[in-house]
Amino acid sequence: MNLRSSSASAPEKPRRRAVSKRSLATSLSILDAAERLFAERGYDGASVRDIAKAAGTQIASISFHHVSKETLFERVVERRASELSQLRLDALSALKTLDTEPTLEALLSAFLRPYLEKAVAGDPQWLAYARLVAMVSADARWHRISERCFDPTAGVFIAEIARLFPHADRSTIAVSFIFSVSSMLSLSTSTWRIEALSKAAGNQPAMDRLADHLVRFCEAGMHAALGAAPNR
Repeated sequence: MNLRSSSASAPEKPRRRAVSKRSLATSLSILDAAERLFAERGYDGASVRDIAKAAGTQIASISFHHVSKETLFERVVERRASELSQLRLDALSALKTLDTEPTLEALLSAFLRPYLEKAVAGDPQWLAYARLVAMVSADARWHRISERCFDPTAGVFIAEIARLFPHADRSTIAVSFIFSVSSMLSLSTSTWRIEALSKAAGNQPAMDRLADHLVRFCEAGMHAALGAAPNR
C-alpha cells in the first residue's frame, strides 16, 4: 500500500516544476512591465492596473508575486543594481591587479562604463532603468533604496578617489562623484539631444566614443573641483 502511494505521487513532480517556471515567467514579466511604466510615468503615475495589463496578467498576480506596488518598485530597482554593482567591482578588481596605482580616469571608467555598455547593447529595459535610477536619486522618499542598492559600491569608488586626493574634502569628492553619475544617466537617456543640438542627423557618435568623452569630462571636472593634482 505504501509502495502504491509513493508511485502515485511521483508523476506530480514534473507538474510542480512546470508551475514554478510559469510563476517565475509571470514574475519577470511583471518586473519588466513595471520597469517600463515606472520609467515612463513615475511611481505615482504608473498604476497597478496598467502594470498588470502591460505584463499580460491579472492585478491579483502582482499582489501574489510582489506584495504591493511599493515593494514592486523596490524590487525593480534592486534587481539590476546587484548586477551593475558586481560589474563595477569586477572592473575595479582588475585595476587592482596592475602594478601601478589606478588613475582617476581609470576609476571613473570602471564605474561609468559598465552601465553604458549595457545601455548601448540596445536593451530598452536598461534604458528605462537609467530613468528609474535618476528618479530614485532625486526623490528623498526612496533614499533607503539608494542606501541599500547604490551607496555601498559608490562608497568603494569614493574611497579610492579619496586615496588619490588625500587632502581633498570628502564632501567635495562626493559632490563631484554625484555630478559624474548624473552625467552618465543623462548621456544614456538623451543621446538624441546630441544629434538635435549638433544638427548632424544620422551622424551621432558611437556610444564607445561618447563614453570616452564622458570619462574625460568627468575627470576634468573632478580635477577642477578637488584642486590639487592627485597623489601619485
